[in-house]
Amino acid sequence: MHPIVSTVLKRLGLGLLTLFFVSIIIFSSVEMLPGDFGESVLGQAATEETVAAFRKELGLDKPAYKRYIDWISAVAKGDLGTSFSGRAASGVDRSRKVVDLVVPRLKNTLFLAVMAAVIAVPLSLLLGITAALFRNSFYDRSVNAFTLISISLPEFFVAYLLILFFASLKVLEPFGIVFPSLANISSDMEFGERLFKSALPALTLTLVIVAHMMRMTRAAIINLLASPFIEMARLKGISKFKVIVYHALPNAWAPIVNVIAFNLAYLVVGVVIVEVVFVYPGIGQLMVDAVSTRDIPVVQACALIFAATYILLNLLADVVSIASNPRLLHPR
Repeated sequence: MHPIVSTVLKRLGLGLLTLFFVSIIIFSSVEMLPGDFGESVLGQAATEETVAAFRKELGLDKPAYKRYIDWISAVAKGDLGTSFSGRAASGVDRSRKVVDLVVPRLKNTLFLAVMAAVIAVPLSLLLGITAALFRNSFYDRSVNAFTLISISLPEFFVAYLLILFFASLKVLEPFGIVFPSLANISSDMEFGERLFKSALPALTLTLVIVAHMMRMTRAAIINLLASPFIEMARLKGISKFKVIVYHALPNAWAPIVNVIAFNLAYLVVGVVIVEVVFVYPGIGQLMVDAVSTRDIPVVQACALIFAATYILLNLLADVVSIASNPRLLHPR
C-alpha cells in the first residue's frame, strides 16, 4: 500500500477515535456548566413542577449517558440537533435547527480565516527566507524582534491596539481610510465591503500567526544550510538565494507545512477571542452567545466542529509532509 494512502487511513482512524473521546469531554464539560436552561427561561418565580415539565419537554430529565448516546447517534447521522433558543414556557416553539445556525456563522469564520491565511502564509515564508538569507544582519534581528513582540502580545491586546489606532485615533484618515471598530458583516454585503469590515480582525490574526510560521521557516532553512549537499551547491558557485530557494526550501517543507497547518487550525479554532472583540458574526461568537444562554446543542455542535477541523488540518499536514519528503514517499 502506498505510504500516503496508509497514512491517511491510519490518521483517519486515529482522528475518529480522538473525536469520539473529544465528544465525551465536550458533553461532560457542557454538563458541568453552572445554571439551568429551564430556570433561566422560566425565571426564578417558576415552580418546581413547571421547571420539571419544561426540562422533560427538552429531554433534560434523562440520565446523562442516555442524552450523550442520543446526541452522538444523531451527530453520526448528520443531525446536530435543535437549538434551545426560541423555546418558551408558553408552548410556542420558535427554535431552529443547529445546522441552520452554525452554517452561516461557519462560512463567516472560514472567510475570515482564509483572508488572514492569504496574507499570513506568503508573508511568513518571505520573511523567513529573507531572514535566513541575511542571517545575523540588522534586518534579521529586526524581524526576529518584531516576531518575538507579536508572540508575546495576547490576541485581545493586539485587537484593542488596532482598534485604538485605526478606528478611534484614525491614523489613516489623511489617506481617506477609517476602519470600523465592529466587524458587523452580513451575507448581503458586497465582497469589497466585507473585506474592508473584516480587515482589522484579519490583521489581528495575521500578526499573531505570522511570527510562529516565520520563525519556523527561518529555523528550518538555517538548519539545512549546514548540510553537505548545501555546501556542495555553494562550491559549484550557485548564488545564496538559489541555494535557499531551490535546495534548502524544498527539503524544509515538512516542518514548515506542519507549523502552517497548526496555525491554519488556529485560524478556525482560535478565533473566538478575536470574534468577540470585534463582534464578528462567526462560529466563535455564536459559541460564546450559546454558552451565556445555556443553549447546549449549539455549544456542543460548535465545539465538535472545532475539534474536527483541527484533526482534519493535522491530517492534511501529515499527508503533505510525506508527499514533500522523498524518503517517506518512496521508502525502501
